[in-house]
Amino acid sequence: MLDIKFVREHPECVKENIRKKYQDYKLSLVDNVIALDSENRKLKLKGDELRMSRNHFSSQIGNLMKEGKKEEAENLKLKVNSINEELNSNEQLEQEYSEKIRQIMLKIPNMIHESVPIGKDDSQNVEIQKYGEPIVPSYEIPYHSNIMEKLNGIDLDSARRVAGNGFYYLIGNIARLHSAVISYARDFMINKGFTYCIPPFMIRSDVVTGVMSFEEMDAMMYKVEGEDLYLIGTSEHSMIGKFKDQILQKADLPYTMTSYSPCFRKEKGAHGIEERGIYRIHQFEKQEMIVVCEPEDSYKWFDKMWSYTVELFRSMDIPVRTLECCSGDLADLKAKSLDVEAWSPRQKKYFEVGSCSNLTDAQARRLGIRIKGEKGNYYAHTLNNTVVAPPRMLIALIENNYQEDGSVNIPEVLRPYMGGIAKIESKL
Repeated sequence: MLDIKFVREHPECVKENIRKKYQDYKLSLVDNVIALDSENRKLKLKGDELRMSRNHFSSQIGNLMKEGKKEEAENLKLKVNSINEELNSNEQLEQEYSEKIRQIMLKIPNMIHESVPIGKDDSQNVEIQKYGEPIVPSYEIPYHSNIMEKLNGIDLDSARRVAGNGFYYLIGNIARLHSAVISYARDFMINKGFTYCIPPFMIRSDVVTGVMSFEEMDAMMYKVEGEDLYLIGTSEHSMIGKFKDQILQKADLPYTMTSYSPCFRKEKGAHGIEERGIYRIHQFEKQEMIVVCEPEDSYKWFDKMWSYTVELFRSMDIPVRTLECCSGDLADLKAKSLDVEAWSPRQKKYFEVGSCSNLTDAQARRLGIRIKGEKGNYYAHTLNNTVVAPPRMLIALIENNYQEDGSVNIPEVLRPYMGGIAKIESKL
């Protein structure tokens, strides 16, 4: 969420930012919120004047009573009562205007960083760099769920009977491989100096609206019926929510945390044949990282964070590339975002396995996360990045380690988490 003062003083800059995000239907929000803000400031000024008048007359009442001028004192009491009624009415209007302003401000997108390429959608994202040599073997690589089935590692049919489409049972060594990836990613981030955390898997609505836009909320979140609770779509939600309404001490910054959680997403709409299996699902597990820091440090952390994901994948010999997300592909709260994509030798192309985002002070403003400064408090910057989400990681891992005989080699760094197993083979 932007600062209303910034919108008031730089309306054309805010509108140009909206145009760069191809959200012209939101342009009118800028003029609307400025008009509401003008009226609200008039109400605040009127409220201050009414309070001054009330205080002035109230101080006179005591003196008049001491002087025995009871009638004059009673007349002033009537005047004070009238001012109180007018003040109550004015304060109610202030609250109404403030809420209208907040609702509009929640819809105006964050200012994108000057380095973000301008483009309408993800087809115009810009490749930055490739890491590792993408290899296509001479033999055919089956679809990932077919590989898992032959290794007795997945049961999609039973999952459909139990929960419907978009769910799965992982079994045996494939399930163990899934857990190995999570455990390795956890230790990898701890070794980078991040504090490990397991957060709540449900959050209240005020946290949801603090960490994401209304559009994302509607497309992603599952609500618990009859409760003011939502299942998290990523642990970033509850991890950033941890700092809600807090005033942070400069000496404690930055907060660097890595978290494990299950994640739940609606994943509305059809996604195509390449997203069968476990590519796009309603439930998965993920290792996440978040940073809460000083504003001037956020872009340094941004570069560190995405580089950790690249390093993690390369430590398992999985080729990856980085993509700069264009303006139209950025969610409203994001100032800059970079995707990490892994190589799929079966599809002969890269696919997304992680996303790193700098939200500057957008989430902090919504959630009231401030830093105590010498000349007043100011808003922190927040960032998040996927360490690893094993369903997609498993696809990349299995495809890049699939052997002609149908077995899957296990990268050396994962073997300690697999009891020393170096290969998963069919038991048939």
